[in-house]
Amino acid sequence: MNQTFSLTPRQIVEELDKYIIGQGDAKRNVAIALRNRIRRMMVKTDIQKDIVPNNILMIGSTGVGKTEIARRLAKVAQAPFTKVEASKFTEVGYVGRDVESMVRDLVEQAVHLVREVKNEAVKARAAEAVEEQILDILIPPVKGAGFRTPLSITQEEEPTNDQELNERTRERFREKLRNGELDERKIEINVKASSPVGIGMIGNGMMDDASMAGLQDMISGMMPKRTKKRKLNIAEARKVLLEEEVSKLVDFDEVKEEAIKLAENNGIIFIDEIDKIASKSGKNGGGPDVSREGVQRDLLPIVEGSSVNTKYGVINTDHILFIAAGAFHVSKPSDLIPELQGRFPIRVELNSLTQEDFSRILREPKNALTKQYQALFDAEGVSLEFKDEAIEEIARIAFLINQEVENIGARRLHTVMSHLLNDFLFDVPDNIEPNSKIMITKEMVQDRLNSLVKNRDLSQYIL
Repeated sequence: MNQTFSLTPRQIVEELDKYIIGQGDAKRNVAIALRNRIRRMMVKTDIQKDIVPNNILMIGSTGVGKTEIARRLAKVAQAPFTKVEASKFTEVGYVGRDVESMVRDLVEQAVHLVREVKNEAVKARAAEAVEEQILDILIPPVKGAGFRTPLSITQEEEPTNDQELNERTRERFREKLRNGELDERKIEINVKASSPVGIGMIGNGMMDDASMAGLQDMISGMMPKRTKKRKLNIAEARKVLLEEEVSKLVDFDEVKEEAIKLAENNGIIFIDEIDKIASKSGKNGGGPDVSREGVQRDLLPIVEGSSVNTKYGVINTDHILFIAAGAFHVSKPSDLIPELQGRFPIRVELNSLTQEDFSRILREPKNALTKQYQALFDAEGVSLEFKDEAIEEIARIAFLINQEVENIGARRLHTVMSHLLNDFLFDVPDNIEPNSKIMITKEMVQDRLNSLVKNRDLSQYIL
């Protein structure tokens, strides 16, 4: 998690460029926001705690890369990231989902990240311990004089005593274990028995999720640990035992403490569809707008900075980076309540994608759709190739359908590519054998997709 400290804003943009085409303004702003939090951590004076992140509001239609920019930024920063849709908070009753849940989700992500790092650090030690456990089951160690192992060895290697025989046999089996020769052999192991604790409705249902989860953990901790016997082959048993051994070696209290700090200082929360909770311009009275404004007011203290109770402890949201996004086709950013507007000082308008952008999206990113489909066919031993003019034609048709039916941005490429290649995917490997080659040409693209462009109703139904 330390490599981020060496990344400059320019380098962060270069990393984002590997996956996202265009949107340079948005990339620059998120890169500056990420670097600023690194700079804050390097500030040595007391002013460090007063430096708050400049939250970002992205404005742009669907499929132009808003979510992908935020998600990739989190990967570059190796930071906990969670995405929520603001409209979900208004679906059930007056306010549907508890808005603090997004902070709890962020902490869960942080715990997962920290635990993965800790687990990796102890995995080698845990693997050694598991190997010894399996050997103890296969070749129990000598417990006293007169004990003879049931396994025999050749006369020329006959040991001088039981203990030496035991050690030699264990070493042979250790080698077989490491070579995978015993993977299918069945053994019986003791594993922890899961004992879910049902709390029921305590306090007339007034407890929040964090309190309920904390109480369940506390009661689970007080319950005696039970084990049960399972008969597994050695390959499966190794996985089960390794997981248990790793959990013994990792101090979970330390994980929780580090996760809270990571979420507080590096966490990124992406609030999508924020335009759906903006009150429509010029509207007065009650109805849905009251609910929308209620959600905004519930979001406000979290974005401003407050303490949220989670099952892992209290987290302060002062330095979490919030990135909000919306199409704002019907409403405007100024329709948000003034206090919430003020908490998103950086506003970035993302450009609509052009036909040239579509062509580049199909070619350049590390995870380009053409590369994804090539990997799928390659898994079946079939080679898939695209002529340059075929890619240009796919881009042209996807752009045209967006104009004529509904503009869903780069997501249109997924549906167009699926329609183009589904017949081939169905025929592999029955009618298209391994070591075959499929060449996608401009004529093939036109033949398979032009009917969709001509028949607008059909396009709308399929795409």
